[in-house]
Amino acid sequence: MEIREEILTRYIMPMREGGSLPALAEASDGFRYVVKLRGAGHGRKALISEFIGGLVAKAFKFKTPELVLLYLDSLFGITEPDEEVQELLRKSEGWNLGMHFLDGAATFDPSVNSVDPLLASKIVWLDAFLTNVDRTRLNPNMMIWHKELWLIDHGASLYFHHSWRDPAEAARDPFPFIERHVLLPYASRLEEADKLMRQAITPRTLNKIVDMIPAEWLEEEGSDLTAEDRREGYRTFLTRRLADSNIFTQEAIKQHKKLPSYHD
Repeated sequence: MEIREEILTRYIMPMREGGSLPALAEASDGFRYVVKLRGAGHGRKALISEFIGGLVAKAFKFKTPELVLLYLDSLFGITEPDEEVQELLRKSEGWNLGMHFLDGAATFDPSVNSVDPLLASKIVWLDAFLTNVDRTRLNPNMMIWHKELWLIDHGASLYFHHSWRDPAEAARDPFPFIERHVLLPYASRLEEADKLMRQAITPRTLNKIVDMIPAEWLEEEGSDLTAEDRREGYRTFLTRRLADSNIFTQEAIKQHKKLPSYHD
């Protein structure tokens, strides 16, 4: 598993979605990216969530845009007239995270787009594993591109790191927020999904993903935790959550059964 590094070369426009204010930009490889900026919102933690979530989804063979580390220098976007955007760019100098722009993709709509129950169950399992609170009916964070379902935006995952409570304890969270998941009504094969997903990834793969997080994203001024302490916390959370997947799987099954009707 590798991740490329490119330099941001051309600022195209802000993508005013929520509080993160990502940018559409071009990099030195000639491709366009949706760029999550380290100076926005939850800053580096949102980038770490996106980084881990996107690479874990890729390891599970879900379709998800390629993640690329993108370097933003002091001259990038200097002609942008919006002062808010300029301030954000200046706060984001250094390594940021880009996702390949899916040109022409359409937002997933559960009233229009059908989903196979096993695929729905696997996606629900993934988001429960990552504690992703943001794949709801109002904001599904899924796209239809070339007639296939793509997962985007994992920046609201791993919410334990915002308070940095005990990662081992946080790993046993049943994640009741799964009740809001847009695909939960279709997820009628969660027990099967749990078995398949546990077979599809190993602690070694999870550790490798964590090892790839840029060290500068893990540094936090004024904190007693070192970058390596935080890296070890992510390792602990992910590997123990995988080992105890029955906890959040059973919670998802319970929430699924509460629904007035669901699809088999």
